[in-house]
Amino acid sequence: QVKLAETGGGSVQAGGSLRLSCAASGYPINRYCIGWIRQTSTKEAEGVAVIARDGSVEYADSVKERFTISADNAENTVYPQMNGLKPEDSAMYLCAARLGGPCNTAMLEDRLYYFTRGQGTQVTVSS
Repeated sequence: QVKLAETGGGSVQAGGSLRLSCAASGYPINRYCIGWIRQTSTKEAEGVAVIARDGSVEYADSVKERFTISADNAENTVYPQMNGLKPEDSAMYLCAARLGGPCNTAMLEDRLYYFTRGQGTQVTVSS
């Protein structure tokens, strides 16, 4: 089973940028649907972005035009670049991987139990 390790979280001011990393081990990421979901104690979990096996991507409306997800197969790592951060982007960000099935943000939100997840990395955006 693939193992995922997230890094890159931290604290930034509104308008700033962060690049998270999801390093996979055990299996090549290009066999998986890889996504990011964010969670807070006060809001429902939100699927932020996914990158499918064929390289296609999908974003939540809340992050379109600000976040970009990409994969480096040589490094076996997926990177969401987050620009124009807002306080409402503050959350625990988790990387998730699934070997088969549909690859979209709705699946992350509704069927997260189908995905292997990392431990998460905290992002805090101050105003």
